[in-house]
Amino acid sequence: MLRILLINDTASKVGRLRAALVEAGFEVLDESGLSVDLPARVQALHPDVILIDSASPGRDVLEQVVLVSRDQPRPIVLFTDEHDPQVMRQAIRSGVSAYIVEGIQAARLQPILEVAMARFESDQALRAQLQAREQQLAERKRIELAKGLLMKMKGCPEEEAYTLMRRQAMSRQQKLVQVAEQIIAMHEMLGH
Repeated sequence: MLRILLINDTASKVGRLRAALVEAGFEVLDESGLSVDLPARVQALHPDVILIDSASPGRDVLEQVVLVSRDQPRPIVLFTDEHDPQVMRQAIRSGVSAYIVEGIQAARLQPILEVAMARFESDQALRAQLQAREQQLAERKRIELAKGLLMKMKGCPEEEAYTLMRRQAMSRQQKLVQVAEQIIAMHEMLGH
């Protein structure tokens, strides 16, 4: 059963989404207004999904969504009456997985949550790939820098410098980037 943190923005709507969620068989961990510190609530409750019911999501709400998406990523579904495509784009960029305009019906909640979770998982996989690529690029730059320093220190061609670094990495059972960092550190320490 999905554990849901529910955020409602007006007293008149309180209970509407909760009733639909309970009717659809979900566990509502907590229900709060938009003034809640969303990152703190997520930290305390560890929900599987965050549902926000807002007539029109404002900047404060979207800023809190950004913080949660950055530090404690989860699928976030936003139910709203706001049709403005610009607001929708802002919400999606902020980290909202599903932006649903008008109407909350218990029968629609399960497929909406499934789509939001699938989109969230896909986004997380893309983020992980991007981070891995960025890490690889950063490591490659450090290796190239160390290779250049070794070429200067030893007065040797690029291929020989790379071979020396690889041998050092294998003999010490280290990654090439670790050897590169040692060469860079040594160069900085000697003040060349």
